[in-house]
This record gives sequence, C-alpha cells and structure tokens, in this order.
Amino acid sequence: MTQRNVVAAAMQSEAWYRPVTSDINEVYINMVMALPLYHIFAFMLSLLGMRSGYTFILVPNPRDMPGFIKTLSKQPFHIFPAVNTLFKGLLDQPNFKDLDFSSLRITQAGGMAATEQTAARWLEVTGCPMVEGWGMTEGVAAGTANVITDRKFNGTIGIPVPSVDIIVVDENGERVAMHEAGEMCIKGPNVMSGYFNRDNTNDFTSDGYFRTGDIVSMDEKGYFTLLDRKKDMILVSGFNVFPNEIEAVMLDHEGIVDCAVIGIPDEKQGEAVKIYIVPADNNVTKEDIKEFALDNLTGYKCPRHIEFVSELPKSNVGKVLRQKLREQHISDNP
Repeated sequence: MTQRNVVAAAMQSEAWYRPVTSDINEVYINMVMALPLYHIFAFMLSLLGMRSGYTFILVPNPRDMPGFIKTLSKQPFHIFPAVNTLFKGLLDQPNFKDLDFSSLRITQAGGMAATEQTAARWLEVTGCPMVEGWGMTEGVAAGTANVITDRKFNGTIGIPVPSVDIIVVDENGERVAMHEAGEMCIKGPNVMSGYFNRDNTNDFTSDGYFRTGDIVSMDEKGYFTLLDRKKDMILVSGFNVFPNEIEAVMLDHEGIVDCAVIGIPDEKQGEAVKIYIVPADNNVTKEDIKEFALDNLTGYKCPRHIEFVSELPKSNVGKVLRQKLREQHISDNP
C-alpha cells in the first residue's frame, strides 16, 4: 500500500460526504469514533476527519452501552459511522431514544452487512437514514457507498465512489450479466498494487482488477448488492446459498436476538445449512425456528441444523466470525 492509496481514499471519502457536510453550518463537525482505530474502516475515517478538520468523539469501550450513551449525551454529533451490531446494540438500550439527534446528518454503516430491520429502527429513532457502503483493507476502506443524501435504506452497498471502477466476473473470469452473482473485482487509485513478498498473479484479473473475494450482483442502475464472502457461500445440492440472506430473514423472528449461518458437510446434499441462534428467552424452540424458516425461505435455504448459544464469536468491530463457528462445529463433531 502506498501513500497515494491512502491520500486517494481520504479524498474519495471527502468528496462523497461533501453534499451533506457542506451544509453543516457549525463551528465543529463532530464524528463519533467508536471503532478500533487500527481497523481499516476507522483508519480511513480518521484520515478523512483530519483532512476535513472534524472533531472526534472517541469511545474507547463501545461495549459499555450505558457509558457510550452518556458520552453521546454530552455534545452534539453530526457523523456516526459504525457496524450493524453496534447500531443494534444502542437501539436495544431503553434510554438511547432520549438522546438529542437533531444534529445527526450522516449515519454510515460498514464493516459488515447492515440489516433492513436495524436500518428501519435507526431511522425511526434518530430521524437519520442509515447509508451503507463497502470497502476493504486492500482499498483503504473506500469502494462503494450509497448516495449520501438518500433518505431510504435500499439494502445495497451502493455505487462506486469517485475514481473507482468495478466489474463482476464468474469462476472463469468472464463478466456476468446484470442481476447475476459473481466475484466483485475493483480498480482505482486507492487500491493496493499487491501483497508484499508474494506472488500476486491470482489476486488480480488479467486486466488489472483486484479480486475481492466478495460475491455481489449489479442492477440496471449500477447499484451493487453484497451477497456474501466467496469463502462463506454454501453449496446445497448444487444451489448457491448465501448466509447473509438467511440471517437477514431469520432476524425478523421476534424470538431471535442474533444469529449466524454456516455450511456444514452433508452426505446427501454436499453441504447443509446450520444456524446458530441467540434466543430472546427460553420459550424459543427449534420447532418455532423451523416453521418460521419454511414460511419465509425457499426449501433448500432452510436451516437443517439449529443450535442455541448465549453469544456469537465476533471481531473487535462486532463482525461475526463464521470461521470460529465452523471450527467449533468440527470440534464438536469429530
């Protein structure tokens, strides 16, 4: 990664925010920083803030929700970037709705897929729409984003930010048609030139696009929908199943606080869908879950294996670690 990559990402982000930030007529623009500063999402936002002269509201321990809310109550905040689990955690606090959201202009969701349920609740409570985007370490967290002035959550990761070009290819490297799933490949001034001391031949397409490992589809307006990580995709009887899709549907069940989906080996189907569920209480049963899944999902997408857990393994930014769940399943089923 070069200095050019870093500077480009800061300028791309600044340009994307400008339609809103240019209308904030206050001495200071306050950005909530509740993400680990070493994470690429927070690193890029720090660069953006320093370049644009923002004031940071640092939250060193966002898991302390009462303390987090107390910090937010002490000053106005204009920009609030975070991951879906953090937004949901705040919304679940009874006194969060009592904060003053009159200054909030941008709610930026990234780091993991945002859910429609959380976005709808956030808009209802704060009056500020959640804008989802996508980025990666190899592109200094700049890639795609929804238009910053949009008022409605659309479930996509938006369109490419300035100077970024994206193609979607199949397993053979051929470009796919609109609405077809394929691997997202990206090119731009923010994208690294390669991994240090490693053969990068397979990391880029023949025409220089970096292979992200993310499966997406593009609609006729150029908006991209993030389906899942290529490595997390489940192959059930020859059908591609995306964990993100199942999780988003199952979270509509009132008895599910959180959930995560993985694929496990299956003699008949190749792989089967397994869901880990954090239940709201002890009244939630596997039969309830199966019935809800059958009513809301295509048959081959329905979880065949259900396990209740008290919590899910997550990264420092709240992203579910599906690899840990796969390892746990293997350990429990030698």
